Amino acid sequence: MMDDVTRAGGVVVFRGLTQGSAKVMTDALSRVLKPGEQMDGVGIDPRLFRAFGIEAVPTYVVTSSDFDLCDGFDCTTAVPPFDRMSGNVTTAHALTTFAQGSGPGAKLAAQHLARLERQKP
Repeated sequence: MMDDVTRAGGVVVFRGLTQGSAKVMTDALSRVLKPGEQMDGVGIDPRLFRAFGIEAVPTYVVTSSDFDLCDGFDCTTAVPPFDRMSGNVTTAHALTTFAQGSGPGAKLAAQHLARLERQKP
């Protein structure tokens, strides 16, 4: 999933560090990545979980436009309209569903899906 999201132009976001440790998290991620998989599209930001009301993972979110997150960790960000899907589905499935659903993230989802399909290994 991390590799597909990165290849599609997205970012995998974690709410926080595993056991509060960057080393523990890096070690855990290195054990699940396959050789050649990308990890440059991984970030940590609890504000995104709060902004989009994410309570379950994995959750895919595609917004209708860019936006700026508020600066503090206790603040609330006004987000643009978005599509969201939670569950054990592939990146391609989520993007296809968003693109075909004509929701607020449909246009960007179609662009990300095309990018993912062009970059298949």
